[in-house]
Amino acid sequence: MNECCGIILFVLSLAIGVQSSNLQCYETEFPEGFLFSASSSAYQIEGAWNKDGRTDSIWDDLVHQRPYLVRDNATGDIADNSYYIYKRDIEILREIGLQVYRFSISWNRILPTGFPNKINYEGVAYYDNLINELLKYNIIPVVTIYHFDLPQRLQELGGWVNPYVVDWLGDYARVVFNLFGDRVKYWITVNEPQQICYYGYGDVMNAPALNYKGIAEYYCAKNVLLAHARAYHIYDEEFRDFQQGIIFIAISAEWYEPASSDKNDILAAYDSNMFTYGQYAHPIFSETGDFPQKMKDRIAERSVMQGFVRSRLPQLSEQEIDYIRGSSDVFGLNHYSTFYASRNQSVYTNYESPSFFDDMAAYTFQPPEWRLSPDAGVATVPWGFYKLLQFIKREYNNPPVFVTENGFGDNGGLKDNDRVTHLKGYLCALLKAINHGSDIIGYSVWSLLDSFEWMCGY
Repeated sequence: MNECCGIILFVLSLAIGVQSSNLQCYETEFPEGFLFSASSSAYQIEGAWNKDGRTDSIWDDLVHQRPYLVRDNATGDIADNSYYIYKRDIEILREIGLQVYRFSISWNRILPTGFPNKINYEGVAYYDNLINELLKYNIIPVVTIYHFDLPQRLQELGGWVNPYVVDWLGDYARVVFNLFGDRVKYWITVNEPQQICYYGYGDVMNAPALNYKGIAEYYCAKNVLLAHARAYHIYDEEFRDFQQGIIFIAISAEWYEPASSDKNDILAAYDSNMFTYGQYAHPIFSETGDFPQKMKDRIAERSVMQGFVRSRLPQLSEQEIDYIRGSSDVFGLNHYSTFYASRNQSVYTNYESPSFFDDMAAYTFQPPEWRLSPDAGVATVPWGFYKLLQFIKREYNNPPVFVTENGFGDNGGLKDNDRVTHLKGYLCALLKAINHGSDIIGYSVWSLLDSFEWMCGY
């Protein structure tokens, strides 16, 4: 799909629905077979950070070497202690009545060197027991292969900006397919590539917190896409026929709405959508593949202006474009909130240069009248979720969507009325999208447990 068609579809999506904080639910039943789930990740809940052969991940290194980056100097050393009390976690799932549990495998708990030359069977036993206990109670495991916790030894070799990470993830994925694929039928290759690349390599909001703006996040993006595709093709070619599972990527996507009807604001919103989740969704789910054309053009233009001899966005070869395109059985969608986007002349000099935001050239904001979570950037805007789902349907030919994360952070306590309101609104928006043709197969709330929330601590 060319850029002109993409913008037309975006403008059509803007006309959908009414911008109200609440959507009326005229349908209250989900389709037969719809999957309800709760999510977690290894570093956030397991604890046992130095037990039974587990080695350090980039998050262990960050919280121990630079504790000042995390609120209250919190760590995941103990977290929810799920490594020892996973059976209680499963009891909670049963009490809630959920059919599915999404969790992740710790790469460094399974492969302490980061490579498949040494498998830690004490770590394997933990995941074997967890999976078997889930299946004992007919709870379906959805397993994330990579959720932010790269082995520290691999980070010392360059991590996600080293092209060999494509081989590293592929080798690790093959190990877990061999170990657990007889029982696991839903695999997520990589969780939230934007958070890995921009937050971790272009900023300090995720490990390894390199803060190499405008360059490292783009090298990372290419490598994450290729690594995801490698894991997908390994499963497709070596395991799918006899394991009979599905495999997909989970992309974080917020909705960006024009702040006004001005054409500059409309373009700012479109560009914001394309630069954020489109950077990863377009290469996989679009008919043409590759990075969004606007992104390629803008970064190339800015790079020349800044004195670089080539674009800071690495080029994907035709072979790589073909390899990545179509490499996901489902659109895994992590969604939390909506932002307004605007653009005027000052935006071109407002941001550090080079940087991702300078390249995107848009102001994004949330009005104070929206119900805002203590978790920065999360507001209750169900209509934005609905518009995002409809845009995915139009832009990417209505792929099956599994909402792999959605939630509302709060400061704790049992009277969490804001969270209840948030979840009701978003489930209503999801139902409306289904009734208007979106192919949505499941919904997973974040999170099962009150866990270590990265830089925000607990």
